Amino acid sequence: MCQVQYEVAYPLDQRTEGPAVASQSTSASGLLAGRTAVVTGSGQNVGRAIALHFAREGASVIVNGHRNRANVEAVVAEIQAAGGKAAGVMADVGDPAAVADMVAKAKALFGPVDIAVSNVSIRRKQPFLDISLEDWQSTLNTNLNSCFYMARAAIPDMKARGWGRLIHISGVDGFAGHIPTRAHNIVCKAGVHAFAKALAVEFGEHGITANTVSPGSLDTTRDWSQYPENWLETRMAQIPVRRLGTSDEIAAACVYLASESTGFVTGQVIHVNGGQYMY
Repeated sequence: MCQVQYEVAYPLDQRTEGPAVASQSTSASGLLAGRTAVVTGSGQNVGRAIALHFAREGASVIVNGHRNRANVEAVVAEIQAAGGKAAGVMADVGDPAAVADMVAKAKALFGPVDIAVSNVSIRRKQPFLDISLEDWQSTLNTNLNSCFYMARAAIPDMKARGWGRLIHISGVDGFAGHIPTRAHNIVCKAGVHAFAKALAVEFGEHGITANTVSPGSLDTTRDWSQYPENWLETRMAQIPVRRLGTSDEIAAACVYLASESTGFVTGQVIHVNGGQYMY
């Protein structure tokens, strides 16, 4: 069943003065000026940074969340304060009807979707033999199937216009497979890039690119109960730059992939991990 709620948080024909987004105002002549973007899971952390950076570069942005409306509204308000255009949509990306409705709402508000970022991920820590069928299926639905739902909803208009950018957010575990208690998440993280490659091959002739950004260890809000003691110190010692990454650094990679200048970049993965893993 579709469970989608819309919160139109910025009028289409109005811009306001206010504090900068990420210390910078939005730009009518930025790299993404005139584009419509949907960023799933953009109420906090990486998704929030992507939404703010896209708006700063001139895109009109759909900010998506599922449970925390306050977070979504805060991101929209931050974009608005910097003079940008945004709307918040509360929708479960594991629901294909809700995703289709979200893309339709973006089109009604700002025009057809040009840029679609699939960012939502749940990360359950479970030994393989403790993973139930329901755990497995729900993780794949949220982390992997949601990318299919987004692409299926956004690609028809992209194909009709001869331009589009699909970006999947993966993670190092999808390439290194280094975590012993997240088999379902590892499969999804690897799968989203395989899916990007398939889309790149099929839709490249229509001006649509599909790429993946794979973050390393980031300084984000996280559930520390899932991490062993001294994890932070140990992890930073493994990273050549000797620090955690930031959500802004992931967002910068997404801006690059979403821009006009990357029409010859498709089916690729950008690893933003401080050199911890080199491929």
